Amino acid sequence: MSETAAPAARVLDPHSSPRNRTVAAVLAFFVGVLGIHRFYVGKIGTGVAMLLTFGGLGFWTLYDFVIILLGKFEDKEGRALANW
Repeated sequence: MSETAAPAARVLDPHSSPRNRTVAAVLAFFVGVLGIHRFYVGKIGTGVAMLLTFGGLGFWTLYDFVIILLGKFEDKEGRALANW
């Protein structure tokens, strides 16, 4: 009888956020001017600021969207959103 290998456990990097980068990118693309993607990652203060300034008139939203796609966007604890 042959032994079957157990499926490899997914090892989470303690420096990466449990939040999903795809979700953040979709939120930033569709409702970024409302700062919803910032609320999603726990950045309530800057989410409110984006809400009040309509995403920095779109410039802040565009910047965040690009940073999310590049994998440099961080959650409230400073962990990068690395997981798609």
